[in-house]
Amino acid sequence: MSKPLFASLPGDIDVSFEFFPPKNDKSEEQLWDTVLALAPLRPDFVSVTYGAGGSTRERTHGTVARIIRETGLPTAAHLTCVDASRDEIREVAEGFWNAGVRHIVALRGDPPTMGDRFVPHPGGYASAADLVAGLKDIAPFDISVAAYPETHPEAQDSQADIDNLKRKLDAGASRAITQFFFAPEKFLRFRDLAAAQGIDAPILPGILPVSNVAQTRKFADACGAEIPKWMEELFEGLDNRPESRKLVAATIAAEMCRTLYAEGVRDFHFYTLNRAELSYAVCHLLGMRPREAALVQENAA
Repeated sequence: MSKPLFASLPGDIDVSFEFFPPKNDKSEEQLWDTVLALAPLRPDFVSVTYGAGGSTRERTHGTVARIIRETGLPTAAHLTCVDASRDEIREVAEGFWNAGVRHIVALRGDPPTMGDRFVPHPGGYASAADLVAGLKDIAPFDISVAAYPETHPEAQDSQADIDNLKRKLDAGASRAITQFFFAPEKFLRFRDLAAAQGIDAPILPGILPVSNVAQTRKFADACGAEIPKWMEELFEGLDNRPESRKLVAATIAAEMCRTLYAEGVRDFHFYTLNRAELSYAVCHLLGMRPREAALVQENAA
């Protein structure tokens, strides 16, 4: 307690940001404002999601291509196994490669209808590990995969979940990005368990600053993430106070990241929901500053 929580942090972290493809002109403008606001932080990479069953295929491709073309940021495209043959996935992957994409976030994917069980396409990939191996045969992609600190809802148990993660990494993935969580000890426990099982690839904690409480509850129910009671209580009474809600959300996310930082974590992946300010605020508290500002100061000196 003798030192402020965020005092004198050197900004020695690496970050990445996730976006989803826009549905219309208005949401495209919002996405692009978000990209431009976060780009000066020089993220390691940004990623663009891929809708169930390839439902956003063209929009994902267009968004990824535009980010690469207009910002030069390293950009990853998500790709799933859902409702797609191996030939269709090859076509999509080759299209990404030709657009300059060198990084794929390879996921098994969720069924188009929530609550249904995943059924592999008869001519497709049966798992994310199979997809990773297939992508490596198509081109030398850098590949990220998903990890679940609170165990995937369909996994038999936590050990089976860790075993599946190891299969994905052994198939050729370079790193894992976790599902979001709200208790740092759950990530740290998972990280230690993975290391004990011989997993030495980077595991990036997925951070979701809560901009919409109801939406977050829906996300959490779908992926098996727990929202702690104390966190629910902090958002009570803020439904009609959006600015106060943002301050609370940024405080919660920043404190969690600071706890992870104290435990040696230096890589963070932010689920932005196509909004910049909460993620930017957390990065700022962790010591990150825009690259342009740093260059101006150096030139002035």
